Amino acid sequence: MKTNNITFILHKPQLSENIGACARALKNFNFTNLSVVNPKPIYPNDKILATSVGAKNIINKSKVFDELGPAVEKLDYLIATSARFRNKNIKHISLEDLKKIDFNKKVGFLFGSEASGLSNNEISYANYTLQIPTNPQFKSLNLSHSLIIIAQYVSTILKSKSFDYKKSKKVKSASRKEILAMANLCIQNLDSINFFKPKEKKPIMLENLRNIFYKMELSDKETRILSSVFASLGKNVD
Repeated sequence: MKTNNITFILHKPQLSENIGACARALKNFNFTNLSVVNPKPIYPNDKILATSVGAKNIINKSKVFDELGPAVEKLDYLIATSARFRNKNIKHISLEDLKKIDFNKKVGFLFGSEASGLSNNEISYANYTLQIPTNPQFKSLNLSHSLIIIAQYVSTILKSKSFDYKKSKKVKSASRKEILAMANLCIQNLDSINFFKPKEKKPIMLENLRNIFYKMELSDKETRILSSVFASLGKNVD
């Protein structure tokens, strides 16, 4: 069972106990990659290590980032978890849909803070949003509980004999890094012609652009073509 290309990302976690419990949950299901973005407590600390119990190695080898972008830029697919589906231009999937994900690629699962979850801007970095089915009247799950449900489900998929994702030899999907580079080139050119007006709407416009690019599921060839188009347009502007 190959798990080393799957990463679990905690964005702005608030409580040391939850971070430690998440590390413990990962080790329960043979996952090793944990990334932590802008944690509220000092990271790591004694409480985190204590609650991780036998998973201190997960904490010690984890990666820490100040911002979300660098934490996800090398992933091929990013799946954001949310207690509610928002009106976003992004594909919503269920736990069952995870069986369709190519786990031979670099896949990340993104979890929001205990206090506020993930913002629309943070979700815009994802290819998909995932909602764990719960009581409609009480949807909120503890951070570590959400993580362990997904970790267990993915672990079952990877162990299943039915997991036989055959990668197409003809079409290679673009990586998130390639799509992000293309998106940044597009944004740079749009900036040069003062496209983002009024200024106060620029964040939501950038968010919508990222949603569009990630939703398209472009191949690497298509990404190269679009990057060339954006580069040419930039030269014409200059």
